[in-house]
Amino acid sequence: MTTRVSADGAHPAHGTFDALRAQLQDAAATFAGGPGTLDGILHGLVDDVDRALREPLEIFPVCHHSPASATAMARRLRAKQPKTVFLELCEDMTPLLTELRNCRLPVAVQAFATHIDGFPAGWAPLSVLAPITEASAEYQAIAYALETPGVALILVDRSSDHVFQWQPREDAVPGTAPTEPEAALHGDAVGVELGDLRPRFAELEQHLLRHGKVRHWSEWWHQYVELPLGDADHDTYRQVMFLIGSLFRRLAPGDPGRVRIDEDRERYMWTRIREYLAASGADPADSVYVCGAFHAASRVEEFGVHGSSDTFTISPRTATAWQYGLIPSSHTAIEAQFGLESGSVSIAATQWEKNLKRTRVQPYRLKGQAGAKAGRARKAAAPAPVAAADTTDLLSGFLRRPPVLDRLDQQELLGWSVEIVRAARRNGYLASTADAIAVYETSILLAGMRDRARPTPYDFLDAAVTCIEKDSVPGRRDVRRLVEIMMGGDRIGQVGYESLPPLARDVHDRLAPLGLNLQARGVKRALLDIKSDPRLKACSDVLWMLRHLLPHGATRPVMGERKLGEQPVQESWDLALGTHQRALIELGYEGVSLEQVLEQRLRREANAPQATAAEVLRTVEDATLYLGSRRLADELGTRALEVLSTERSVDGAPEVLRRVRTLLAYYRTSEPVLPSWIEQFAKTGYAHYCTLLPTAFTDETATVRQVAAMLGFLFGMEGLALSLGSDRTQLELAVAQSHPQEPAKTALLWAAQVQLGRLSRKELRERCDELLDNPLLLPSCPRYLSGLLHALEPVPSLVDVVVEAVSNAFARLPDRVLLPWLPVLITTLRSSGAELAPLLTREAGRVFPGRLADLDAWVPPWRAPAGPPAALTRPSARRGSALLARRPATCDALAQLLGCDDGWTVEGAPAGPALLSRHPATADALALLLDPA
Repeated sequence: MTTRVSADGAHPAHGTFDALRAQLQDAAATFAGGPGTLDGILHGLVDDVDRALREPLEIFPVCHHSPASATAMARRLRAKQPKTVFLELCEDMTPLLTELRNCRLPVAVQAFATHIDGFPAGWAPLSVLAPITEASAEYQAIAYALETPGVALILVDRSSDHVFQWQPREDAVPGTAPTEPEAALHGDAVGVELGDLRPRFAELEQHLLRHGKVRHWSEWWHQYVELPLGDADHDTYRQVMFLIGSLFRRLAPGDPGRVRIDEDRERYMWTRIREYLAASGADPADSVYVCGAFHAASRVEEFGVHGSSDTFTISPRTATAWQYGLIPSSHTAIEAQFGLESGSVSIAATQWEKNLKRTRVQPYRLKGQAGAKAGRARKAAAPAPVAAADTTDLLSGFLRRPPVLDRLDQQELLGWSVEIVRAARRNGYLASTADAIAVYETSILLAGMRDRARPTPYDFLDAAVTCIEKDSVPGRRDVRRLVEIMMGGDRIGQVGYESLPPLARDVHDRLAPLGLNLQARGVKRALLDIKSDPRLKACSDVLWMLRHLLPHGATRPVMGERKLGEQPVQESWDLALGTHQRALIELGYEGVSLEQVLEQRLRREANAPQATAAEVLRTVEDATLYLGSRRLADELGTRALEVLSTERSVDGAPEVLRRVRTLLAYYRTSEPVLPSWIEQFAKTGYAHYCTLLPTAFTDETATVRQVAAMLGFLFGMEGLALSLGSDRTQLELAVAQSHPQEPAKTALLWAAQVQLGRLSRKELRERCDELLDNPLLLPSCPRYLSGLLHALEPVPSLVDVVVEAVSNAFARLPDRVLLPWLPVLITTLRSSGAELAPLLTREAGRVFPGRLADLDAWVPPWRAPAGPPAALTRPSARRGSALLARRPATCDALAQLLGCDDGWTVEGAPAGPALLSRHPATADALALLLDPA
């Protein structure tokens, strides 16, 4: 490998790092046996550091969520007081940074797009997140720039649109939402982190972990970078971070796609920096460029303010409409998204507080920010003189310096040991003072075994688990979880009301009558007595829309339901809007009100290419139920009619039948006339299912329940369809052409024939008896009975025949046939229990005896001997005449109302002939019908 040259083609100036170069050359000769690849790599590391230090624009290398970087950043900003801060963050997120003062950290800056243009459709929705914590260098730079007058904050990284432009089209968008609630705050968004600093060479990372005697990368970084750099001065910090960035960059595997994206990002950022410097006239010496250490050691031609300006062109953005906002984040979510060890961000936050106490650095915080610790105001110091370039080799001395265990670390370890024992005892562990001493000593012992001078939080965690954890966990939390809580736990951010999108603010305003703090995390119980306080009806409407739009658990009804045609009286809700604040904020990206977002989603669901008639009918019901919009319901109903006419399967027939019945019942009770679309739906569905009925009876993939639902639609909608011009002959032909082979469908066909009058109830009973009398049909008898049970859906009047058939089956079928069928019977009743069980129960209650003592002597009605028909007793006609003669007032009033003035007839005179002679039309028509000739 050749030695790296500078941008102008010359070798880096020698002198500053000559001693370090000589040491590295000797090391290469010792380990590699002479000059070669290793020698080139080691010299390249020093050249990268030297080149970055000589850049006129001060480069400040950082690592994401690193307390050492945050401490060094705050110290440097107070010392230099730069007028321009260039920050490695998506340039289109600039307007959101001022809203951070209304939030409690950690939060994430988000770019979100639902309607995409220029990207594969399968990528939607697009989401980019940049989480920000207080213990991060980027927050210190943002707070300094926003709170210091006359300072310009310029974001120079690629835009959110370019993040996906540079994503390979053949790959899926990275990101999978975790399952834990706190870890899933970011969803499946693409994370953008400032200063991603981790070895990309797996063998290198394993080598560092093995020789560092640590278990994971977060622990290695904490031990060998965070702790040593926590007390380092500015020049030492920069040189070490440049060296680490160059090391990871030169030893990264040659993934062409990832290397190209990294280099394009560096070209993009330096291009934007040069454009701003040229346009504003800002002095590079009075500016600072905050970027990841990996990008600080860049070797592209565009590197530096004097780099090449005509070799890279920034492509235009696509037509995708991006929405921007802030969403709550958490330490767990950051760890899950960026592959960090659990608890590492919380430990970093603890280390940040520790660094502030040790170094007495005054951090920058946004004024009025929730959750920020109030500190004593201090006048900003005048900027100290800054050298033009670092001219001293501080790497050699830093790399040789051993870590020192100071008194503060010992006191902290003692406090941890006492606190963990106290927490363990509160959670049921039998811990004592002896355990606290054991934890303290074991922490020091483990640190010594791992060649560490000072115990780290990870050493303390292992010591606590070893000394306190027993065979079982007495409570809900084990010792590992108790240590994480003691170290600060998982901090969850919150976006303030002023920084919420208009939709989210509108939701909180409309729910204000509830009198609850819905922005706080946790579950809040809301009781709505709508009858006594009609104002709460509007709150109920909002909650039902949120239940439809937000994830499960955000709004959960405990009491009350919303049905068509019903008015709510009392409701009870469990509300967790603060916990699901991210989902509520992302709703704000889709519209300015809940009604608008719900209408858009219903339209999108109804017009989806794969939408079924049942799904579109559900959108019609939701539009009527939640929005009360007749216009939208008619539009979606017309769409349901179109989808139904194109369907060639009967998979959704049960759902179609249920929803059409519900909508018909609602419109018949609330509207003077039925909507035209539902009339056409009944007419079209009648013809549609008549056409598919013969095929469904013979199709093996069509279930009995689906065929029963088809018959239910045909028989239930028959009256409406015939009134609109449909022909009943079409249904009769469809039934006549049906020849099922499956026993259950055969029983359905029998029920349809009874409904059409082609089969009598007596003949149906005889066929059921023949099934029980034929030994060859006994094994399939339960399947016939299942068909009869499903037949109650289209023909509920057969309930007496079904009860009789099931009773005979239980009485006569052998156990080897009956017992395997019982699970099928229970499953059938459970799946259709809401419709079938009441019918069967009512009929069984009418037929069977009401007392157990009468059961032994009870004879089923269908087995009782048929006696002679009882003679009908006709009441005496004279009895009625005498009653009317004694009470003539009623008849006189009726005769006067009808205009009859004939008076009362004489008792015994025949009234029939006189009536026929007075009105002969009826008799003449009957005579013509009986004898046309």
